[in-house]
Amino acid sequence: MKKIIFTIAITAIMTGTMLTNCQTQDKKIKDAQDELKEAKEDEAEAQIELNNIKQDSISEYQKLKKEYEARINENEKDIAEFKKDIAKEAKEIRKESEKKLTKLEEKNNNLKTKLANYKDDDFNKWERFKTELNHDMDELGQAFKDFSVKNVK
Repeated sequence: MKKIIFTIAITAIMTGTMLTNCQTQDKKIKDAQDELKEAKEDEAEAQIELNNIKQDSISEYQKLKKEYEARINENEKDIAEFKKDIAKEAKEIRKESEKKLTKLEEKNNNLKTKLANYKDDDFNKWERFKTELNHDMDELGQAFKDFSVKNVK
């Protein structure tokens, strides 16, 4: 009798264990499928966000490019004005002023070329390029101010 009860108990335990294992296996599969679905949704959201960032970056580049081109064109107008003013100066002063103005004109042309040749899509490189160009533009603007102040005296 004890053997029968013992056998029935063992059989019940084994059956319970097997059923439990089957359920956890199904649950694991379902959980994995849910995680995969969430990961795909996250990936889709990330892709949309990346596309938005790229579009914003392109828009920002185009906007800044127009601003920089306007500043460069303004510099070119200033250069033309300075050339007229320099022509009226004494010969010794004129030579020195022409050298300085030539350097400014060269820097302005370099910035124009640098801006026209920029083609990189990498966001980090764009940020670095933008920072460098801002710095160079500000320096050139200050150099023009300094030149005009010296030229007025």
